[in-house]
Amino acid sequence: MRIRRVVTTRQGGVSQPPYESFNLADHVGDDPAAVAANRRRLAEGIGLTPDRLVWMEQVHGRTARVVTGPQAGPLEATDAVVTTTGRLALVVLTADCVPVLMGDPEAGVIAAVHAGRVGARVGVLPAALDAMRAQGAELSRVEVLLGPAVCGQCYEVPAAMRDDVEKHLPGSASKTRSGKPALDLRAGLWQQLADAGVGRVGVDPRCTAEDRELFSHRRDPGTGRIAGVVWIDA
Repeated sequence: MRIRRVVTTRQGGVSQPPYESFNLADHVGDDPAAVAANRRRLAEGIGLTPDRLVWMEQVHGRTARVVTGPQAGPLEATDAVVTTTGRLALVVLTADCVPVLMGDPEAGVIAAVHAGRVGARVGVLPAALDAMRAQGAELSRVEVLLGPAVCGQCYEVPAAMRDDVEKHLPGSASKTRSGKPALDLRAGLWQQLADAGVGRVGVDPRCTAEDRELFSHRRDPGTGRIAGVVWIDA
């Protein structure tokens, strides 16, 4: 069984500044018609119809939901979604947070996770892994992509915040290039996955704050969102 993963960039859409051009979020103030057109382009680009894309109302929580088919709208107050249904694409939107795309190709179980600072701290990733296991996944077979996110040298935070997140997500404490306290969420999530016994973890090294081909809320407040997408190509 083949699991496919895609991460979009800013390029290839119809949105106007400051959302230029492939913004896929409908909650950031962009023209709804442009967002709808971009979402159609995304679906067509991966060989699916728009109704086969599952979206989340991401709230920086730890709720993981299981879906078995197309949804009428975004999943309310959800930051992780799991399915075993073929050709049903799970979408996570980000602009500095970590998009986590996971799959067990043998069991045919996939998940998309929105792991920002708050969600990562409160355990959204373990919640998603638990939901995957409940659907038949084995963690030793799960393959993961940690997508583009703000890097540990750019994500400056107060020292108390860094220490608090490190307490809940060991391995996430970092420093900026000038030595100020910072967070590297991908490093902490990588450690969390390794400690859970997940077999393969890949990291997209791009920093959203540094790479202008990607959206970054820290760099450009009021900007758009890229998408991380995972689906079973069955």
